[in-house]
Amino acid sequence: MKHVLAIAVLCVALCTLTPLNSFGAGGPKPEPLPKAKTIAELAERYDSSRCIDCHEEAHDEWSESLHSKSILGSPRTAPTIITAIEKGLKRFEYSGVKDDSDITVEHLMMCMKCHLPQLDEATDDVAREIVATIRGWQQAYKDGDEDKAEELEETIASLNIGCMVCHNKMALIHKYADGYPQPDTVYGSQEGDHEDEELPLMAEAPALGEAIFCGQCHGHGPNFELDHPSQCATAYGSYLFSYVAHGGSETCQECHMEKSGLGHNMQAYNSEEMIEMAFDVKVEGRSLFWRKNKAEGVLPIGVIDVELYNKTGHAIPDG
Repeated sequence: MKHVLAIAVLCVALCTLTPLNSFGAGGPKPEPLPKAKTIAELAERYDSSRCIDCHEEAHDEWSESLHSKSILGSPRTAPTIITAIEKGLKRFEYSGVKDDSDITVEHLMMCMKCHLPQLDEATDDVAREIVATIRGWQQAYKDGDEDKAEELEETIASLNIGCMVCHNKMALIHKYADGYPQPDTVYGSQEGDHEDEELPLMAEAPALGEAIFCGQCHGHGPNFELDHPSQCATAYGSYLFSYVAHGGSETCQECHMEKSGLGHNMQAYNSEEMIEMAFDVKVEGRSLFWRKNKAEGVLPIGVIDVELYNKTGHAIPDG
């Protein structure tokens, strides 16, 4: 009986995270844009600076987040992409990658599906340019060429999860019901006119405030649609099955944006604000004395006990 009840609770929870009759203001699947041929072209297409004039506070918050440097990372992500190539792609017998010149967009999507989903709008030359830029950045640091390293770092950081990734490209999840994102529309919580020549319309994205929206990248396991399934993040999965299934109701956005007060600076467990919300910490210390040997006499030892209690709705760490 307990198992039946648990399944029922989970089914209800999952349904509430997947709106069945939301009907956002999307439209038919648009014709794909021409493929971007360079990093600069792709970066310009998703440049968030266009939003500063009207959304300065949100833009400033976002610029402090890891979303604003989703390839560069902390900067741990960029070197990890190179590791995935050297220790993964080049060692896999059937990947077709023996050299950097063999790398395609499809190969990089095992990382970029989340770190740069708009890469699917670029040519394979852009995939190779990204790899070459990261390698050049690493070499510049090794050579002590700080100016070149800084220049290349800016190029890497120009590719990110910016405003139009969330508010257009990834805005509508249930496309059969809500339609496909339209190229002239910004998606959020309002409908109407939008003061931008390229994006003259605003429309509602029904799932934008739901945890499932974040689950597109902060997922629940391997992406099985890829030829080589991979995914670092499992936060959304543990959120569903260890939090929502036991009656939890708060969304990712409520904790990481609203309660934290960080807004679009959506930090994880590496920020002071989130640490205070995420953990209860108990620390106790004591000293002991013991005799190691006659020559050294009595030696002091410090013993520190640290207890961490996870108060979040998902496993920590993630990714």
